[in-house]
Amino acid sequence: MTGLLEATLRSSREAGRKALVPYVTGGLGADWLAAAGAAAAAGADAIEVGLPFSDPMMDGPIIQRASLEALTAGATSHGILSALARAELGLPVAVMTYYNIVARTGHRRMANLLAESQVAGAIVPDLPVDEAAPWLAEAAAAGVETVLLAAPTTTDARLHQICSEAHGFLYAVGLMGVTGERGALAASAEAMARRCKAATDLPVLVGIGISTPAQAVAVCREADGVVVGSAVVHRLLDGEGPEGVGRLVRKFRQALDG
Repeated sequence: MTGLLEATLRSSREAGRKALVPYVTGGLGADWLAAAGAAAAAGADAIEVGLPFSDPMMDGPIIQRASLEALTAGATSHGILSALARAELGLPVAVMTYYNIVARTGHRRMANLLAESQVAGAIVPDLPVDEAAPWLAEAAAAGVETVLLAAPTTTDARLHQICSEAHGFLYAVGLMGVTGERGALAASAEAMARRCKAATDLPVLVGIGISTPAQAVAVCREADGVVVGSAVVHRLLDGEGPEGVGRLVRKFRQALDG
């Protein structure tokens, strides 16, 4: 299945453009959707929207705080998806959610909710590929591309399995640990991008630990693009609003375009 997300990222790659996918926590303030729109206007290729969860095991302090603030303010997965259904961002959206939310909603119902909400892709980081078949089947039936993750500790055999089931793009985890801003690019990020590029023809985007435009440029010597989360969310937590997000994404875009 080649859907909108994969087609968009492949098109960027064919044009020689490095893909930029900013992450926004859904429900973080009244203007979170405007922030996503600002990221789109500033040159993003796709947007990742996080559904806030009370136990975000993959996320570090910045996105944990964002999730807590969103939940405290009353954000719900259904409310965020309803907002996305009405949005006109003009580019593909991938939702990041934890499997607890998927399981409680039900595989088929969740997949259909995503599709009805104009969501092109789903990232479920705590769902192992060898346990993902029921979700993958329902997502594919609904036309939702499931993005899978590969970590630096992933064996070659498991990487092959992940690549065979992934859609949209392959999410190459840049370092071991949780999300968060880092002062320097981990050596494992470029190494992981090389491994993933050798294993699949899917677009390979590196995320986790990509905090500055310079880091994005460095890792894109190997990767097809980057996912930028904590640095974006930090702007929202600091009160910079959609304008701050737009400024940051524009800096990444300009750096990646050289």
